[in-house]
Amino acid sequence: MSDDGPGIPSADRIRVFDRFVRLNTARSRVTGGTGLGLAIVAEVVQRHHGTIRITGRATFETRLPALSDR
Repeated sequence: MSDDGPGIPSADRIRVFDRFVRLNTARSRVTGGTGLGLAIVAEVVQRHHGTIRITGRATFETRLPALSDR
């Protein structure tokens, strides 16, 4: 897989996991997206004692512990 999109600006890499955040100002609830997708993913990963971060321009790395690691 390669990352060839416009990417996520460094200043927005933490904020993108907040609820209702849409980096593309042209998008709205009517034209697609509520800004909840990454917030939900981050919450699920956190509840499983994992981590999620952005690497590259817009590649997401998720780590979840093995059951024996808890």
